[in-house]
Amino acid sequence: MSADLVAMWTVPLSDGVHEVQFEHGTTTGKRIVRVDNEDIIRKDWMFNLVGEENFMIGAAKCCISITSASGFTHEYMLTVNGRELKKFCENQLKVTKCWTTVLDGIDTRVVLEKDTLDVWCNGQRLDTTVKYS
Repeated sequence: MSADLVAMWTVPLSDGVHEVQFEHGTTTGKRIVRVDNEDIIRKDWMFNLVGEENFMIGAAKCCISITSASGFTHEYMLTVNGRELKKFCENQLKVTKCWTTVLDGIDTRVVLEKDTLDVWCNGQRLDTTVKYS
């Protein structure tokens, strides 16, 4: 783990639960955004220590905001689709239903999007037919 790792977040989306890591070198301005252990953004030298880093996780628009706090410290906030992460997660609980189970020895995650009736299984959207009777 890097000494410059300053923040980690867990983002629940229909296609899975994603881990976001942010590294910020406060002496060099280095910024690295990593999603699920893959570098999405890497900026090795920046003069401005505050600002924003925008990126996507699937179809979700994400933004890490870097602001100055007291002294030489910084605060980091993640927004997803325009909402602070906590509010986004609260909304996800309202608009999705998620089940996890073990099938044939494999951890399986199934998500129903209540507004679109899309069904996801382990990150893959399934072709489904809605029948009302």
